[in-house]
Amino acid sequence: MISYNELRKGNQIIIDGEPYEVLEAMSLKKAQRRVIIQTKIKNLINGNMISRNFHQGDIFEEADLVKFAVKFIYCHKDRFFFSYLNDSSNRFDLDEKQIGAASKFLKQGEEVEAIKFQDKIIAISLPIKVQLKIKETSPGVKGERAQPGTKTAELETGATINVPLFINEGDIIELNTETGGYTRRIE
Repeated sequence: MISYNELRKGNQIIIDGEPYEVLEAMSLKKAQRRVIIQTKIKNLINGNMISRNFHQGDIFEEADLVKFAVKFIYCHKDRFFFSYLNDSSNRFDLDEKQIGAASKFLKQGEEVEAIKFQDKIIAISLPIKVQLKIKETSPGVKGERAQPGTKTAELETGATINVPLFINEGDIIELNTETGGYTRRIE
């Protein structure tokens, strides 16, 4: 059991029978009242994010989640299809809402982690850093330095991000899947 003052980013708890992950947790004291914990939590089943306050005396059961490696096969409309690593004929699919923003960075054949709750696969988790190839970008043009030295680039997955001016088509870059931002160019 986790008490309200032990809530931290990354904790996985059960609220109303569903698993949630704590994205942010901050303690707050209002005037002469007791300390409350303001949180942003994400429902791991449907992907909804909510803000919720917890008070002294609130306790939570830790979510019993099982993580295992799977392989991303393909995407059709808003459904993403995966297979087990040791049994490629055993497949399952998730919708875009369950995967969230990470869906922009899924590459065919890539290994990711699936998350299972009560014998049902509810979500996937990408590594924090992934390497993707630049499919299309305009040449870098030095201009006014009032503007940041970035340009937009389309990745092999179809996502568009801002990259520095020295990045060219065909370059492989590393990016952070949590922020969706460029990290570095791979030589």
